Amino acid sequence: MPSLKDLKNRISSVKSTQKITKAKQMVAAAKLRRAEERAKEARPYTERMEAVLANLASSAEGNPNAPKLLAGTGKNETHLLIVATADKGLCGGFNSSIVRLAREHITKLQGEGKKIKIVAVGRKADDMLKRLYGDLIVWKTNFMEVRQIGFGEAHDIAEEVLNRFDGEEFDVATLFFGKFKNVVSQVPTAQQIIPAEAPEGVEPPDLKGAVYEYEPDEQDILRELLPRYVAVQIFRALLENVASEQAASMTAMDNATRNAGEMIDNLTLQYNRARQAQITKELIEIISGAEAL
Repeated sequence: MPSLKDLKNRISSVKSTQKITKAKQMVAAAKLRRAEERAKEARPYTERMEAVLANLASSAEGNPNAPKLLAGTGKNETHLLIVATADKGLCGGFNSSIVRLAREHITKLQGEGKKIKIVAVGRKADDMLKRLYGDLIVWKTNFMEVRQIGFGEAHDIAEEVLNRFDGEEFDVATLFFGKFKNVVSQVPTAQQIIPAEAPEGVEPPDLKGAVYEYEPDEQDILRELLPRYVAVQIFRALLENVASEQAASMTAMDNATRNAGEMIDNLTLQYNRARQAQITKELIEIISGAEAL
């Protein structure tokens, strides 16, 4: 049985931990509001771009001159997985759920005989994938020195991916991230961005019978639009990740604070019982000694 000093030290240690988790919970709650606003503000633009892309893609379907970013390379042999996570932990299962989805995708593709390449976006993606798939990671980046993620960071990642696509290093690119739904729900998501395809459920805009003539033509517009579409999708994924990370961190730290409180109560109860037992033992010894005299 632990001594009174050991129990007292453990109670002090848990109280210190509780103060840290409480502080991190408050910080995450403060950051979540702004992160959630940025993620939601980016959705209308992204969704409208997806709708425009769906409309242009339908008109360019079957065209041999369609851009490669839309039509693909004609092969389906090499897949690039862009796995985006947070740079830090202490956010529950947020990072592990995204990496788990990527691992399942890797296992499926390898079972089909496909070649895999990985781009790790976020320090945790690299940490959690390099043990099993370190030889598959071709590029990695993180945002440890970035105070607030902007479009510039997404553009740099998109440029790296597009350069590799132009160099015919892969045929299909899939983006993995955590989609923010609410404070208690963040959904691991996989979205194919090369060849570009509108996500499920996105319908081309209803033109109500109108016929549009494009100047320049659809192919020229797509050649300009598709690289931006890749960057916008990556930017949207990064914003969703930031909001999801803060929500998961707030929930995890709240649970940790509650658990610390319960542990403190249990340790305090053990301490009081041990202290009472020690007092009772000393009283018995005093009374026994007095009777012996």
